[in-house]
Amino acid sequence: MVPRLLLLRAWSRASALGPGAPCRPLSAGSGPGQYLQHSIVPTMHYQDSLPRLPIPKLEDTIRRYLSAQKPLLNDDQFRKTEQFCKSFENGIGKELHKQLVAQDKQNKHTSYISGPWFDMYLTARDSIVLNFNPFMAFKPDPKSEYNDQLTRATNMVVSALRFLKTLRAGLLEPEVFHLNPAKSDTNTFKRLIRFVPSSLSWYGAYLVNAYPLDMSQYFRLFNSTRLPKPSRDELFTDDKARHLLVLRKGHFYVFDVLDRDGNIVSPSEIQAHLKHILADSSPAPEFPPTFLTSENRDVWAELRQKLVRGGNEETLHKVDSAVFCLCLDDFPIKDLVHLSHTMLHGDGTNRWFDKSFNLIVAQDGSAAVHFEHAWGDGVAVLRFFNEVFKDSTQAPAITPQNQPATTNSSASVQKLSFKLNDALKAGITTAKEKFDATMKTLTIDYIQFQRAGKESLKKQKLSPDAVAQLAFQMAFLRQYGQTVATYESCSTAAFKHGRTETIRPASVFTKRCSKAFVKEPSKHSAPELHHMVTECSKYHGQLTKEAAMGQGFDRHLFALRYLATARGTALPALYLDPAYGQINHNILSTSTLSSPAVSLGGFAPVVPNGFGIGYAVHDNWIGCNVSSYPGRNAREFLQCVEKSLEDMFDVFEGKSIKT
Repeated sequence: MVPRLLLLRAWSRASALGPGAPCRPLSAGSGPGQYLQHSIVPTMHYQDSLPRLPIPKLEDTIRRYLSAQKPLLNDDQFRKTEQFCKSFENGIGKELHKQLVAQDKQNKHTSYISGPWFDMYLTARDSIVLNFNPFMAFKPDPKSEYNDQLTRATNMVVSALRFLKTLRAGLLEPEVFHLNPAKSDTNTFKRLIRFVPSSLSWYGAYLVNAYPLDMSQYFRLFNSTRLPKPSRDELFTDDKARHLLVLRKGHFYVFDVLDRDGNIVSPSEIQAHLKHILADSSPAPEFPPTFLTSENRDVWAELRQKLVRGGNEETLHKVDSAVFCLCLDDFPIKDLVHLSHTMLHGDGTNRWFDKSFNLIVAQDGSAAVHFEHAWGDGVAVLRFFNEVFKDSTQAPAITPQNQPATTNSSASVQKLSFKLNDALKAGITTAKEKFDATMKTLTIDYIQFQRAGKESLKKQKLSPDAVAQLAFQMAFLRQYGQTVATYESCSTAAFKHGRTETIRPASVFTKRCSKAFVKEPSKHSAPELHHMVTECSKYHGQLTKEAAMGQGFDRHLFALRYLATARGTALPALYLDPAYGQINHNILSTSTLSSPAVSLGGFAPVVPNGFGIGYAVHDNWIGCNVSSYPGRNAREFLQCVEKSLEDMFDVFEGKSIKT
């Protein structure tokens, strides 16, 4: 099918995916500035006819798995792993695969990975802070006076609401990956395709080299929260609610942002209410309930039950059902490291980490989206993010000169208060202590490599992503002397209910190339080294295409394991092999995104001795934002990344490597 759907990273390129709720107009009224766009093609037009996520052949999965294991194991270990694979493929694996295929045939409305993947997130008991929730930071508004906190918060809230209305009315442009936009991204094609029945529309787009993407996650963007429950959390959505939740200094405020007809209330009224909140001089509460959302999920589930029993059910419902959560921070951002810490975790008092997303606006107008990961993937959030940035900067609802409406905000804005007994106060205190202790252990650092970027790499016929990933392999080898399990996320949104697949950037090619650059540069000429990089780039390109086509090995093995557990079968020996544990202990966890709206993004390491690497290859520079815990040195790793990039660009220019 999509031979070149290679670029759909899970956090990926400037584009994204979308909704799953039935399209229904919120209201017939469409006053000025109620919608972002009026798509010719209904938002969900392609959803029914999307192709299904393929289950790879078992022999392909085993072959790919062994290729990924090869650079991580010595010969003895590899032989053992080969034996485990052989007996799995000819025995229990064959049986489980057959069952998975049969089960998939009976569930044509979804994908084989969707249920297990939701379960993986929702049954995880670790805190969602650092372990799961990432952030994306907006670039400043190009018009500096629009970065005033009140102005920017008002404009972003209104743009987010326009997005909500456009989505629910079915007027948001469907998410489509265009390989030939001159043919497919035209009004002529759109007028034609809208008359093709939904059950066939995907095929019409495919004929002009356009690939519609799954939009089933979008409805969870709004009015949604992850609720803590014993052993498995739940996703909650109440799309009837019309109020916004605002957090400031650990205080909770709600006010309606949609009227009874579903229209956005006047921007100057929203501005007046936010101004009222910013003027509240009450000191921060002694026991901010926000810390509870950072707890172990079972601990939080139990404490939430106590909150409900203590008379806070209605207050919690207001929080859970709010359109989204706006966090107004009362300090400016000092630099990019401070930006990352603030948007990834903050001090815990001013975030409700369970909301589908928190829109954070600092005192100087620095803004970001921090999101919960169970409900959806980065691409879904990125589409929302891009549209909000574009609309709030190009068609802002208010100007800095705008006067807030004369309205009685003290009557319209409700300040929520929680009734806390001693047990709850103790729970909050413990959660805060844990939170503070954990955040102290996290280091974040970044580099901006200014020498070159995407443009010069494309002239060399090299994949920019492959070169960035190779730099990480070289850097880790230089710093720690080894090749380790590496994870790169790739979206499978080209398929119905696709989620992500893993690209495994550490290969025999990157291992050989890294060794040549780091350990023995004098033994190889510049053309030889250049050739090795080209080999790595080709292989990485192949892995990326396979992953985007649903032909990786990670999700398939995950689903087979999930099935064995669900059926009460003893866990097959392949999963007990130490090599399986090691390849899933991802020391280098990487994710890329590049979008004109993003200044940077980031996440924490997924294992205690790992790095969390957010990166982007821009036209003429490469950015890299890295997090680590005390077992690793992020600053030194970045110095090694920089050295690796310098070495490669020297080689591309025919120079020998500086030792």
